Amino acid sequence: MVWLIAGLLIFLGTHSIRVLDEALRTRLIAQWGEKPWKGVYSILSIGGFALLIYGYGLARQAPVPLYELPLGVRHASTLLSWFAMVLLLAAYIPGNWFKVKWRHPMVLGVKLWAFAHLLANGNLADVMLFGSFLLWAVASFSAARKRDRATLSAVAAPEAPVFSAAQRASASPSGPDRAPASNAPLPEPGAPQRARPSTTVLTVVAGTLVWAGFLLDWHASLIGVSPLGR
Repeated sequence: MVWLIAGLLIFLGTHSIRVLDEALRTRLIAQWGEKPWKGVYSILSIGGFALLIYGYGLARQAPVPLYELPLGVRHASTLLSWFAMVLLLAAYIPGNWFKVKWRHPMVLGVKLWAFAHLLANGNLADVMLFGSFLLWAVASFSAARKRDRATLSAVAAPEAPVFSAAQRASASPSGPDRAPASNAPLPEPGAPQRARPSTTVLTVVAGTLVWAGFLLDWHASLIGVSPLGR
């Protein structure tokens, strides 16, 4: 269990820097440079992921049951996993409805994936692994949406024009202290991206194929457990 906890701390901790302190991430990139930052980030992410996989495999050899949900609820996890896979694929296919609508489909996919696995697995190691990913995804999506709102506000509220004293005096009917009114329209923040039906269909089909692959074979081959209970 120690290896699992260490892997989670390294992997999710690395992916939480932007969630917890965006300014810190910006300072580190400025100090180190973008390529060194990406290199350290990648090494920590890969190392943490390998460690949590190793720790999870060890923990599964001595399971500690915490709960067992009804069979129908566990079957619902299969459907949730399908939607999660569609969302994960949506992050890599531009112009699909899921990406245009929610902007961060991968984080939503991780959230659904983790929740679905918590419905189907009630051992201590499972709760630690998938519960940690669920909490991270909730916090990450909230932080990402906050950044989106800040960016949109900055684009929609341009800086006020600066006028010289002579311009204010000549243009103001009531004296030099009154700035001239402007009838110029505010600049458009940019037309929202439109979802394309073709890429949306492609996303659903690709996600479904990958989900079916895991359901029928890959999950059992890689994890040693069949979602179908075979």
